[in-house]
Amino acid sequence: MSFIIYFIIIMLLPLYAQLKVKSTYRRFSQVPAQRGMTGAQVARMILDQHGLYDVRVVPTQGILSDHYNPMTKTVALSEDNYYNSSLAGTAVAAHEVGHAIQHKEAYSFLTLRSKLVPIANISSNASWLFVIIGMVAQMSGLLLLGIVLLAAGVLFQIVTLPVEFDASKRAMNEVVSLGIINNNEERSAKKVLNAAAMTYVAAAAVAVLELLRLILIYTGMRSDD
Repeated sequence: MSFIIYFIIIMLLPLYAQLKVKSTYRRFSQVPAQRGMTGAQVARMILDQHGLYDVRVVPTQGILSDHYNPMTKTVALSEDNYYNSSLAGTAVAAHEVGHAIQHKEAYSFLTLRSKLVPIANISSNASWLFVIIGMVAQMSGLLLLGIVLLAAGVLFQIVTLPVEFDASKRAMNEVVSLGIINNNEERSAKKVLNAAAMTYVAAAAVAVLELLRLILIYTGMRSDD
């Protein structure tokens, strides 16, 4: 039974989260925002409100490819969100600007996540090599090294959660206070942001569970030595 639960969380939870965000985004990308502002206009309005005149808003290819690049100070919006005026585009644009505001204010979790990026990239690529060799060769030392490296990636996933939740909170505050959406649209915008947040929660849950499983394997291996 425990294996079935593990399989459900590892395999099905991320899949469900992805399907949920795609279906929710698809649904509300067909609902026009009543003010008729495109995602680009929404982003520019909020950025200017915070004095972030040096942050550019640009279109980018792909679906749900929206992101904020702190290195280039660029809010990149997928073309559908950049050019069109939908509730989904409004919510996503405001969310990405939320990251730009975090950057300006040196939001602690965003700063920590930025510092963890190079460590997480290196550790995530190398960790499984040591884990696999350690498990196959029954070498607990190599397995432990893999676990330590993997833990850095897990920490990155966990730190990402408050960054994303805070950006969504800022987004809702901005679109409401600036009158970008009305009261009737607020609930729909929250659905888009909540669905997107679920993907990060799922990723973090899977990462933590996998780390715990490897720790149990390591503990069992040590007890057999």
